[in-house]
Amino acid sequence: MTDTAVQVELDTTLPPFDLLPEAARGRLRAAVDLHYLATGDCLLEAGQPSEKVYVILKGRVQAVQMRADAEQHFADFGPGDVLGALAVIMGRARYRYVALEDTLCHVIPAVEFKALIEAHPRFAAWFHAGLSAKRKLLAEQQAPEELGRLMLTRAGQAQLAPALFVDPATSLAECVRLMRSRHVSCLLVGERADPAIATRTDILYALALAGAGPDSPVGPLARRPLIAVEAQAVLFQALVRMTRHRVERVVVRENGHILGTLGLSEVLSHYSSHSHLIGLRLERAESIKEIAEAGRGLSELVATLHAQGAKMSYLMELVSALNSRLMAKVFDSLLPGALHSRVCLLVLGSEGRSEQLLKTDQDNALILADDLEWPDLDEFAEQFSAALAQLGYPPCAGKVMVSNPKWRLRQTQWRERLIRAADNYDPQAMLELAITVDARPIAGNAALFEPVAEQIHALGRNDALMRQFAAPALNFHTPLTLFGKVKADEQGLDIKKGGIFPIVQGLRALALKSGIAETNSFRRADLLVAAGVLHPSDASDVQQALSVFMRLRLGDQLRRLRQDQAIDNHIDVRALRTLDRELLRDALRIVNQFKDSLSERFKLGGL
Repeated sequence: MTDTAVQVELDTTLPPFDLLPEAARGRLRAAVDLHYLATGDCLLEAGQPSEKVYVILKGRVQAVQMRADAEQHFADFGPGDVLGALAVIMGRARYRYVALEDTLCHVIPAVEFKALIEAHPRFAAWFHAGLSAKRKLLAEQQAPEELGRLMLTRAGQAQLAPALFVDPATSLAECVRLMRSRHVSCLLVGERADPAIATRTDILYALALAGAGPDSPVGPLARRPLIAVEAQAVLFQALVRMTRHRVERVVVRENGHILGTLGLSEVLSHYSSHSHLIGLRLERAESIKEIAEAGRGLSELVATLHAQGAKMSYLMELVSALNSRLMAKVFDSLLPGALHSRVCLLVLGSEGRSEQLLKTDQDNALILADDLEWPDLDEFAEQFSAALAQLGYPPCAGKVMVSNPKWRLRQTQWRERLIRAADNYDPQAMLELAITVDARPIAGNAALFEPVAEQIHALGRNDALMRQFAAPALNFHTPLTLFGKVKADEQGLDIKKGGIFPIVQGLRALALKSGIAETNSFRRADLLVAAGVLHPSDASDVQQALSVFMRLRLGDQLRRLRQDQAIDNHIDVRALRTLDRELLRDALRIVNQFKDSLSERFKLGGL
């Protein structure tokens, strides 16, 4: 290997060096050398320490590991990649690194690198931790201060209104006096262990419109259940909870005790979001046209929060809550009032998992009461699907929507269909079952879904079915080359097939087999940890990888929308920043590891 001792400047505006303060970056640039490596030269030997950290300027380097006495290619690296950091930190390299072609590298002396690690914890965290730390550091850099407060401030740290408890026999006049004197907008009614809630609006409506008098007791006005968040929940989760349940105030609990109440105004004092305006417009909408106008700001809201670095799981929850309200509003506006207790509207697939961000297609179904006679059902179903299309939700290519008779069945028919699914291993049947497993009721009588849900969960006890159900998670090749680089074609990289679907389907299969009723992928992973099915670090890796895929796909879809192009699941890898390419590569490696564990757990090697 031939070395040159020419002093050069390293581009310290790129990750991870941008985590250093400017003074430290200047010292680093002054300490860097430029080294030349000929094809075949070895940078690092496995198991050996290193006196240098390499940053590839030009060329390509391959990592090699030994398995079963055979040399296997682990990954290859190109411009911008950092090699040897762990060899300096840990005292030995994990792999052997060899130049695949003539290569130029910036070289940082180990002494200088160790000094930076010791002096700057955020820079050190980049190398000590994995995908989760890199995503967190990226988010900290990108998110503006106000969104950072929303993501980091806990509900228990916000300005809570005091929790005032009253007896159900307390008069409305006394309730109004208490709320005015304590400057609160609600009261908790009844026992502290299980109170109901009465708001200022409830009392005013009762006095002005329902004929109640000042001496009337508050008890009959109080409502259950309480909508609550834990004190450790971040404010964004409180915002999601308010949006989903159509309330403007939640109770904050800690260890079972009520600390106070948190209102929309307190949340929005930390962050200005348009989500509450969309919800307010939906509540006031009285026609399909007005509903469409209310929902028009959804894509803009998604774009704004995405640009500000919103955590993907929170963003999906918020958008899902708004989507559900919008669809339920359409459903309620078209459905005759007498039928509301006789039907149940389900959302399926990504909407059922609360993982839909942009309006892609309709995935919904109806459950009908067994004794329901509805001559106008066909007309209603067509009107509903057409109304959603008018609101920007395209018809499902696979016809998974209520306008298709196959997806509107009586309660007993749904259960019979699921029983038959236990013996039908046809790939199309597996796909339809997967969509159904994610079902979530959003309008009508949710009680109609309960026996159907029980039948869904019963399928998890069928080991033969579960083996076939999990198999599609392995169907699509992970888009990595033999050398560990991201692989794409002319269209780009299909991130749904290569990354999202294997994780979603794998978690879906594990949850169903474990008797877990949750549909959201992120919460499924948490519950699988609680059930002892997933190791906490494995679950965290899978969640972080899924967030990376969702964020990159959303960014590409928003770019296409701005350019008036059709959106799909492909991303342009060439347009990604260096850090995003690294995160994508790390996430795809996690997919491969997850698929290996699924194959072992469900014994899929012979399929």
